[in-house]
Amino acid sequence: MDHITITNIKIAVVRKDIKNIHLAVYPPTGRVRIAAPIRVNEDAIRLFAVSKLGWIRRYQRKFEGQERLSPREYKNRESHYFQGKRYLLNVREADALPKVVLRCKTYIDLYVRPETPTSKRHEIMNEWYRDQLKKQLPALIEKWEKKMNISLKDWRVKLMKTKWGSCNSEKKRIWVNLELAKKPIHCLEYIIVHEMVHLLERHHNVRFLAYMESYLPNWKQRKTELNKLPVSHADWSY
Repeated sequence: MDHITITNIKIAVVRKDIKNIHLAVYPPTGRVRIAAPIRVNEDAIRLFAVSKLGWIRRYQRKFEGQERLSPREYKNRESHYFQGKRYLLNVREADALPKVVLRCKTYIDLYVRPETPTSKRHEIMNEWYRDQLKKQLPALIEKWEKKMNISLKDWRVKLMKTKWGSCNSEKKRIWVNLELAKKPIHCLEYIIVHEMVHLLERHHNVRFLAYMESYLPNWKQRKTELNKLPVSHADWSY
């Protein structure tokens, strides 16, 4: 991936088999990317970027105000999120296998052995989030396979630093960001639909947007809500 710099703004440039230049500013950090046709030269890309500087700066200022979560320490009464709801962590030390239990509408109980380090507590919580997300995904994927008349060959969950999701249209496989276990289910569904639409249209073009409007008319509201939610201290976005 190439980069250009315009007035101290670093812009990633990706060459694709497309007809027009596309610009995107991604939350939460304001990362800027231009997708350009293969034959367009760098001077033309620079001119395009300069013409969009005002737009880029407006979006970057908006993302600067987004709430960030400090690194989690996995201590008692620390805030943790699951399916868009805030819970208080309740750490219970016991000489037994570690586990995580969602208790009523207030607490997430984290059972760990005495003196378990923060890194291990983080690992245990992430595995629980992974298990919960894997329980949610099959029904959502089946629902949208029927609506779109398509079939996924594979789906996977992983912690991604730059995207909420991704799609390999050739292999008919989608990836879902582990962090989505913490977000409202309707936001997770938006990402599922977005990635599955890429099986019908690879690029973010007019045809892609038409599919999104057809299948999920309120997708823009869901996207806005997702990108306004508190993000972890790691710099990943969509």
